[in-house]
Amino acid sequence: MRIRTALATVMVLVIAVTVGAVLVVDRVGKQLRLRLPSARACVVDGGSGGEILLDADQMANAATISAIGLSMRLPQRGITVALATAWQESKLRNLSGGDRDSIGLFQQRPSQGWGTPAQISDPRYATRTFYKALVKVKGWENMRVTDAAQTVQRSAHPELYEQWAAKAESLAKAFTGEAVGAVSCRLSAEPATRGPAAADELAAEVRLDWGDRITAAVTPSDPPSLALPVKDVRAGWQYAHWLVAYAKDRGIKRVRFTDREWTAKDGAWSKVTVNPVDSGQVLAEVYGAA
Repeated sequence: MRIRTALATVMVLVIAVTVGAVLVVDRVGKQLRLRLPSARACVVDGGSGGEILLDADQMANAATISAIGLSMRLPQRGITVALATAWQESKLRNLSGGDRDSIGLFQQRPSQGWGTPAQISDPRYATRTFYKALVKVKGWENMRVTDAAQTVQRSAHPELYEQWAAKAESLAKAFTGEAVGAVSCRLSAEPATRGPAAADELAAEVRLDWGDRITAAVTPSDPPSLALPVKDVRAGWQYAHWLVAYAKDRGIKRVRFTDREWTAKDGAWSKVTVNPVDSGQVLAEVYGAA
């Protein structure tokens, strides 16, 4: 009888230790996954709110939403509302479908007059359409994020936008240039485009998002680079963060502004020596031809 009792006690201890070890490993694993994002991950420094992890596609969509808001002269609050809305509706992804006939970043519906499926599938069209509807709402600037979003979206779950308000505000601060060196992406894969073609495509992308707000000048060197003139430091960080967000799609190897430089290899901003010739502009270098 004593032997059976002893064996039972040992088995209970073994099970308890095993379960405890599994829980510890699981907890450590979760912590490591949070601390060590994938090679294609992008990070926004949210200040006291902590880091925000997105993949490169999500970050590029957030950059476009912000750039178009700035090009339409909307305040930071409007960009925050748009980012929170897209976060709730699509997780910042340009979805091909959704509930009923919903499409795109904001899950807009052709049957509700938002445009044709092809138009709504264009993130820039969808974003402009959202902003145009938002500014028609009287007093939207003083509403809660979720209330302002709901007046446009008319969702069956109107409170869900608020859960993204804090993160959306951190993103908006980064992409409107209020935060410095706040957007970083680490990209290990080879770019889809390189050389002059990548530089030309990047310049075209700048025009699509920023319109006539900026003129991008391509330098035909090897590797090619793109220079974006800026009127002040805040505008410079708007463009610098946007360029980092589009680094994966457009083969950007390096971005430099003032005394900071981001590289795709390191995936972070570091201090560099200021070149007087480069002052007053943001520089983006793409990968050279293979």
